[in-house]
This record gives sequence, structure tokens and C-alpha cells, in this order.
Amino acid sequence: MQPELVIKDTAELTPQEVITIMRARVAVFVVEQNCPYQEVDAKDETARHVILWQDGQLAAYTRIIPHDDGVHISFGRVLVVAQFRRQHLGRQIVAATIAEIQRLHPGRAIKIQAQDYLRQFYGSFGFTAVSATYLEDGIPHVDMVLE
Repeated sequence: MQPELVIKDTAELTPQEVITIMRARVAVFVVEQNCPYQEVDAKDETARHVILWQDGQLAAYTRIIPHDDGVHISFGRVLVVAQFRRQHLGRQIVAATIAEIQRLHPGRAIKIQAQDYLRQFYGSFGFTAVSATYLEDGIPHVDMVLE
């Protein structure tokens, strides 16, 4: 069965959807990556959430937000829930996220902070590195842009 793509602003999410998303994000970014940081932040209040549901379960997720530079659009918190990995859902969720950004903000460049080990993955979508590798919360990252 194909995953169901759902795209909603924060205000449109049900309380259960919010809890499910936040639980998955903490599981991946805080627990799995052993990285204590403020995972839920003020950007969540106005984010657009791109979600793949599989049989009623969260399978993959991203959020779309304005970039801190005020010029670009960005997305992040890209995850695939452990039990759904190795099914190319990462590629599917990123493609859907890029399409939604291009629909909402035609012609605007997209700038992301990618974990460095995913440089080639994002490069396959046309992103190019625009920074040296740097540490963000102890994890190597690189800034990448899709014009």
C-alpha cells in the first residue's frame, strides 16, 4: 500500500497528530542521535508539515519554515521512522517537500542545513553545498542551496 501524503500548517494539525510528530522527532533527533537539544521550537508554531502516513502510522516527515536569513525558504527535521526505513520514503518525503515549497514560493531558492553524511542524497535533488562542514549540536552539517 502506498503511503498517504498529508500537508498541513501547524494550526490544522489535530492534537494527536502533533503528539505523534513530536514523539517521532524526539525519538530520531534526540534519542537515536544522542543529541540533547530543544527539539520543539518556536518555528513549529508557523511551520508547514509534510507527512507520509502508512496504515495510520507516521512513516516520514519534514517541516517547511522560513530560513533564518530571511531570504530563503527552508525545510528540516527530515525523518523516516525506523520501521519504515529502506523503502525510499526519505526520497519521497523530500521530493514532496520541494514540490510544496515550489508551489507556495515559485522561484525562491531553498536553503537547508544538511547532515554532512547526506550531502550526496540532497545533491541528487540538485542541492549544492555553500559552506564548509561545521558542527551543529555536535553533528557535522553543511549548508546547501537549491536554486
